[in-house]
Amino acid sequence: MDIRNLKLFRHLTGTLHFARTSKACYITPSALTRVIQRLEAELGESLFVRDNRSCELTSAGNAFKKYADDVLQRWDLLQGELSFKKALQGELSLYCSVTAAVGILPKLMVAYRKAYPKISIHLETGDPAKALTKLSNQDADAVISALPDIHSKDLVFQELFQTPLVFIAPLVYPEIVVRNGNDIDWEETPLIIPDHGLSRDRIDQWFAKENFIPNIYSQVAGNEAIIVMVSLGFGIGLVPRMVLDKSPLLNQVIVLDHTPTLPPFIIGLCTRRKNLANPRVDALWRIANDTES
Repeated sequence: MDIRNLKLFRHLTGTLHFARTSKACYITPSALTRVIQRLEAELGESLFVRDNRSCELTSAGNAFKKYADDVLQRWDLLQGELSFKKALQGELSLYCSVTAAVGILPKLMVAYRKAYPKISIHLETGDPAKALTKLSNQDADAVISALPDIHSKDLVFQELFQTPLVFIAPLVYPEIVVRNGNDIDWEETPLIIPDHGLSRDRIDQWFAKENFIPNIYSQVAGNEAIIVMVSLGFGIGLVPRMVLDKSPLLNQVIVLDHTPTLPPFIIGLCTRRKNLANPRVDALWRIANDTES
């Protein structure tokens, strides 16, 4: 079976959405449908149960996914073995936030490209809360992500640095912060919070500990969106300091004093443990370690 078709199938098992996979893999939805139909014809089994609203793997699809994972892992190992005596080559796929792409990745990539110029880099940026999902779905070889409080033993993580979480308020709308004396009234002051991810986990834990009902104005995806909404005076927000420092809106918000100290983000390079058998990933891992040393 064609390696490209196996990669398309594996990506689809992660998204369970033909349009998303076709867009991510630069193939038309009709061409993707034909690829899956050919695989099903070769196997004599349906791989997906699909209608206009949903797509799910069949039992045969789950079995074939294990086969595809095994073949693609062996393919990566073979590519590494074949290129061992030559300059390391092939593709390395990375996923991270825009902030990480600007503030963290260049330092790693300068050393990586210098050592392995024949490796092509496929970089995708997006919501940092999706990084580990991208990794588990095998949509990326490695990601730059915040270390979650609980994570799979299948993942390995190399710390790069830490960044605190800070509460921010709009510079030109100070009245948005409701105070009770010198303290912020958290039940009256409108909050802009993440709709999911580690920041959301951190603030939810604090809500539960303090046992109050927050005044949530909006739940949004992405730290950059939180900074935008705060700068416009819709409420106060919680963001990693690293993201704020890289934001073009840095001068339109202020960091609030006398706010709860939440656990910082530990930012690092993360991959699946078995991916370290891929020489391109292993090379990046070693360079990240050397960079930190």
